[in-house]
Amino acid sequence: MNAVIQLDDVHKIYHTGEVDVHAVRGVSLKIFPGEFVALMGASGSGKSTLMNMIGCLDRASQGFYLLDGTDVSKLNRDELADIRNLKIGFVFQGFNLLARTSAAENTELPMLYVRHHLQSHERRERALKSLEIVGLAQRADHHPNQLSGGQQQRVAIARALVNQPALLLADEPTGNLDSQTSIEIMGVFQKLNDAGITIVMVTHELDIASYTKRTVILRDGKILTDEPVKNRLIAENELQKLRAAQQAVQLA
Repeated sequence: MNAVIQLDDVHKIYHTGEVDVHAVRGVSLKIFPGEFVALMGASGSGKSTLMNMIGCLDRASQGFYLLDGTDVSKLNRDELADIRNLKIGFVFQGFNLLARTSAAENTELPMLYVRHHLQSHERRERALKSLEIVGLAQRADHHPNQLSGGQQQRVAIARALVNQPALLLADEPTGNLDSQTSIEIMGVFQKLNDAGITIVMVTHELDIASYTKRTVILRDGKILTDEPVKNRLIAENELQKLRAAQQAVQLA
């Protein structure tokens, strides 16, 4: 099985005046189809820089990076934009939804930037399918101010999925949510991962990382540990309790 992400001895050096900041130092990492990986580390550990390179938002200073079999170091700016739009779905801490646009129209946005443009009815159909996956098809015509924080994040996830990417990148996706809503959103990510979608998530919260299958911890730009998640069962039990409570409310 070929890796979705293959990093070999990757470095990132920022030149700021007379000082060179070595943000990532010789990271080698493989992530395979169907994995759910958390990137963790303190501020300044290099996790955000590494995520930006994985997402083709920044280039490595040296080293080798294959994304779904493509050597991204050889791509020009337009080709990088294409690969970001077609192979990667992004979910951020801030939902980044357009305020005056419906959930369905927000979900359609990535399809407007592909080279092979889809007809409007095709965009609508794919957007509704993505919203259905995250349980929001019935809110397709609602605007962000008519949705809760958790529902807005579900729309953001649907938008990330609409081009059927090889990889979903989530940067602190529960950072703006309360504890119960965070559990719900992690349940959505688990459902997507169970369906075969590869997910890499940056988080600083251990309880959120416990919903993933593998945790990579960085320190000073290097991988400190890379291990399977041991207490995933605890997180799944919490999710089951939440679902049972929600069903009880619906039946009452």
